[in-house]
Amino acid sequence: MRTNTALTIFTVLVGILSVALPGYPQQPTVDTPKARQVSGFVDKAAALINSKGKAAFPEFRKGGSEWLSGDLYIFVGDMKGIALVNAGFPKLEGTDVSANKDANGKLVTMELINTAQSKGAGWVEYMWPKPGQSQPARKLSYVRAAKADGTPVYVGAGFYPE
Repeated sequence: MRTNTALTIFTVLVGILSVALPGYPQQPTVDTPKARQVSGFVDKAAALINSKGKAAFPEFRKGGSEWLSGDLYIFVGDMKGIALVNAGFPKLEGTDVSANKDANGKLVTMELINTAQSKGAGWVEYMWPKPGQSQPARKLSYVRAAKADGTPVYVGAGFYPE
């Protein structure tokens, strides 16, 4: 009898969790060669920022460099939502992007900041246009917390999986 009761309770709990958990935002699971390239790219950029501070920023803007090639670029922001570097969309630099939403209404910058602050590093999925385009596409960005001259920042890069 006890086995049947325990089995029934377990089955009910599994059923409840399978319905409830999908509603919570989950970080995308990303394990592809491109994702590993992007996360390594961001880790390297964060290390450069941690060692050189804001003096590293001009390097991220050099076209054709390891930091800016095609639709792969570094972006850096402070924890208040000011874009410090955005090699793919330079017009955003120096502006408050904390209220920027993607095509689905997601507060992209706030998601990036929250991920960097709460986890130290991680993936965020959102809709964002490719450089030179206006139509949003699915984008996965890896973001890492760093310090530029003692100031907390987030540094990231992403890719378009489609």
